Amino acid sequence: MDTFDAIVISKEESGQRVEWQRLTDADLMPGDVTVRVTHSTINYKDGLALTGRAPILRRWPLIPGIDFAGIVESSDSPDFKPGDAVVLNGWGLSQTHHGGYAQRARVPAEWLVAIPPPFTCADAMAIGTAGYTAMLAVLALEAHEVTPDKGPVLVTGAAGGVGSVAVAVLAKLGYAVIASTGRPEEEGYLRSLGASEIIARAELSEPAPNVGRSLAKERWAGAIDVAGSHTLANAIAQTKYAGCVAACGLAQGMDLNTSVAPFILRGVTLAGIDSVMAPKAKRIKAWTRLASDLDLEKLRSMSVTRPLREVIALAPEILAGRVRGRVILEVN
Repeated sequence: MDTFDAIVISKEESGQRVEWQRLTDADLMPGDVTVRVTHSTINYKDGLALTGRAPILRRWPLIPGIDFAGIVESSDSPDFKPGDAVVLNGWGLSQTHHGGYAQRARVPAEWLVAIPPPFTCADAMAIGTAGYTAMLAVLALEAHEVTPDKGPVLVTGAAGGVGSVAVAVLAKLGYAVIASTGRPEEEGYLRSLGASEIIARAELSEPAPNVGRSLAKERWAGAIDVAGSHTLANAIAQTKYAGCVAACGLAQGMDLNTSVAPFILRGVTLAGIDSVMAPKAKRIKAWTRLASDLDLEKLRSMSVTRPLREVIALAPEILAGRVRGRVILEVN
């Protein structure tokens, strides 16, 4: 019986245990496609799962990792054949189903998306859930007619994974991008991705009198927010008439202290972005758009490659906001 290496999280009375284990195919979960995992990545949610900072896992023991890319080894589905390059984001990985921090995975075919050219498996994980979520947010802005001529778009947490891809995609599409970051030393990096203006995170993250109210001076036509809490409230308060704010994260908090004023006086839309359970048609659309709207050189410039064995040490770093751009994890 084939064996493979995996990171496994087990539950203990004192919390959880994270360790490497040698597993067999019998340890894999149900599915009609078996994939040789070549690459994974680390997202904010992965950091929460590995550190136990939030109840991400719903069963134990479980292999973490909400993303993977790799090559199909065997398939009982007509949609995939051995040798196909595939990517998986979400669908309960690292929650109820074994995830991508392993050399092998078995999953339902419905969860998989063929990696579109020109992306490689490594490129797919340079994008990962973070970049795929950024594209879903851009699609939401477009669906609500936030076009480049309507005004700039704010991106919060701009130096992180979601933010970096969002800045690069929006810039290529012709938007003026206002990048918000708590790391002023990253201004050069953000401008290299296409940001036209950099603002300090503190302008939005505090409930200060000048911005901490439900309506403030209109500054942007749309926004992509990864923070929630005061940041999201202040982003909404400064959105232009008929604008849209795509909310996809909670790095600052899950609370949202605002009022109906922006929605009924300015016609602002708050669009929630869920990447975990998004239907396959939307996933394929997002990946197809990434292939055309994300500059490959910029993607690679925002990415670093690390061996999977380093992911446990990276978990607290990403939660502390000290990881720039995207991290590709080489699994084998």
